[in-house]
Amino acid sequence: MEESMSYLRERFGLPEVDIRTYSPATLAYIGDAIYDLIIRTILVERGNRSANALHKEASAYVKASAQSALVDALMDELSEEEQQYFRRGRNAHPASMAKNASMHDYRCATGFEALMGYLYLTDQMTRMIDLIKLGLERTGGTP
Repeated sequence: MEESMSYLRERFGLPEVDIRTYSPATLAYIGDAIYDLIIRTILVERGNRSANALHKEASAYVKASAQSALVDALMDELSEEEQQYFRRGRNAHPASMAKNASMHDYRCATGFEALMGYLYLTDQMTRMIDLIKLGLERTGGTP
């Protein structure tokens, strides 16, 4: 699984890009999607339910306040480099803001998503999954 990005790049002829050149917004964009996919996968694998029920449950884990709590619970586990990507995302100036989130939660969630994007794009899926699992356990939010 750790070579998924390499395989994707190879199959589609995508160039290797220095991850440091990506904006925090770009990292958060892909990080949001991969985190959502991981949460949805966990929920689907735990049992067949209606799409509406799955969506409602997933929403509880992917909303800004839940992501903010999750990253707060993980800060002592993050390497200096991981903290740096989190801070870059958190400190980015968003073009918009979620309507149901405080500015603090929204910015922390953006930092969390940027971290997830960094881990995904650098082929660190195992690290990402381990951090998500630990964060969910620490916040009492295991789906």
